[in-house]
Amino acid sequence: MSGTPVPEEGSVTNDENAAARDEVADYATVVGRLAEAEAKAAAARDAQLRAVADLDNVRKRAEREITNASKYSSEKMLGELLGVADSLDLGLAAAAKPEAQIAALLEGMMLTQKQLLSVLEKNGVKQVDPRGELFNPEFHEAVTMVPSADLPPNHVVAVMQKGYRLYDRLLRPAMVMVSKAPPEGA
Repeated sequence: MSGTPVPEEGSVTNDENAAARDEVADYATVVGRLAEAEAKAAAARDAQLRAVADLDNVRKRAEREITNASKYSSEKMLGELLGVADSLDLGLAAAAKPEAQIAALLEGMMLTQKQLLSVLEKNGVKQVDPRGELFNPEFHEAVTMVPSADLPPNHVVAVMQKGYRLYDRLLRPAMVMVSKAPPEGA
């Protein structure tokens, strides 16, 4: 017999033990990687759910802000108009008194009008009063044409209702009477 031991039947060699240990190590590595991948997937899913929830909250907040902005956008101007309403109330109360003087009422109305125009101007509204100007259909609405020797044709003779602009946008055109050439021989 030689010096090499012969494995008994059913016994495992060192090479087989090493291979088995490698397989167990590979299995443990795969299981570890799988657990790590599942943890990353769970974290990514959680992050995605949080992002969706955050996005939904941002959308709802934006909708609330838009609703409030449209609801209360005119709050500042309306607050300023309350002073005009107060002036009108005072004027009406003064006019109802038997000793009311027309000159004082007229002065009060003129001050109230000035106050109103000031509020409008602070908020970007400008009056369109085109008396004597060339007729412009973008800003004026011609109600009638009248012969005029004082103004050239197509000029505004009279303003029946003033127009208004909000910055560069027309709110209401001015209703005007436009000049035309006087009839021959007049």
